[in-house]
Amino acid sequence: MKTALIIIDIQNDYFEGGKHELFHPVEAAQNAEKVLNAFREKKLPVFHVQHIMDFEGAPFFQKGTKGAEIHDLVKPIDSPYEKLVIKAAPNSFLNTILKGELDKADINDVVICGMMTHMCVDTTVRACADYGINVTLISDTCTTCDLEYNNTVIPAQVVNDTYMASLAQGFANVVTAQIFLNSFNN
Repeated sequence: MKTALIIIDIQNDYFEGGKHELFHPVEAAQNAEKVLNAFREKKLPVFHVQHIMDFEGAPFFQKGTKGAEIHDLVKPIDSPYEKLVIKAAPNSFLNTILKGELDKADINDVVICGMMTHMCVDTTVRACADYGINVTLISDTCTTCDLEYNNTVIPAQVVNDTYMASLAQGFANVVTAQIFLNSFNN
């Protein structure tokens, strides 16, 4: 069986000057770029997931805007190994081509990188479990933002770490990019 890379929503609106800047997005995207390059070198399948909000008053990722475009560090290239998946919900499988493409290629193991950890990354990783897809989640390719609950601000790093710890409890093998690349390249 082959392994595929799924890169979720590393889009311009999550970076400085975007409509919903996240915590250290450049560092996360740089790590994702390293993983992407490793998949490209081995000519393994890559799915670029792009969230598009196509409705009046969308807070970010508005259709046709620079903010909705995939960031240059992980931008898809013209290759038979790379496909673009457009989604309109946190779950990368919901009303998209992703599951069908994975099935067609007989892929049951995926590596996931992406943004926003507490929304689209979490939802997609958990959906993989529903489909029986094995996930390796690259922790330092993911990021999120501060959240507020019960009048308390929860820092983005704490949010990210909490989700990684939670997903490591049976939903994914959670590792850093360096740990993954050390084993992947050997």
